[in-house]
Amino acid sequence: MINRIPMTLQGIKKLQKELIKLKNIERPKIINLIVSARKHGDLKENAEYQAAREAQSFCEGRIKEIENKLSHANIIDITKTIHNNKIIFGSTVCIKNIVTNKIFSYKIVGDDESDLKNNLISINAPLARALIGERKNNIIEVQTPKGILKYKVLKIQYI
Repeated sequence: MINRIPMTLQGIKKLQKELIKLKNIERPKIINLIVSARKHGDLKENAEYQAAREAQSFCEGRIKEIENKLSHANIIDITKTIHNNKIIFGSTVCIKNIVTNKIFSYKIVGDDESDLKNNLISINAPLARALIGERKNNIIEVQTPKGILKYKVLKIQYI
């Protein structure tokens, strides 16, 4: 059985953009570096050649990884998903820490899309797992290394 990888439309577009860049810009650039480095003599002691080959290996590995993820992607369009006013994959959630009264806003996305600086948390993060299935005004508890944190769900958006 093939495991499907949940992704938003934005996540798919981001991976597709990276794949195009790797195939059309990075790969040809690396090939040119290898060709150029070969002209400098003995390949065993040629640091430029070794570095270019290493870059090529990384690039090809990343291309293969992205192609695999795209082929196993389960694209979830939040605007077309039945949510019953519950937090689901792709929801943007506004929560308040009950102790500190700090307010946070996060969008629950796939692993490859997560970016805490941009308030995108992975579906596999403990906070996201605690939020899934909850409703507005519910209190959730999240186990962290510092102990249990409690949050109140203030708002849920499906955009």
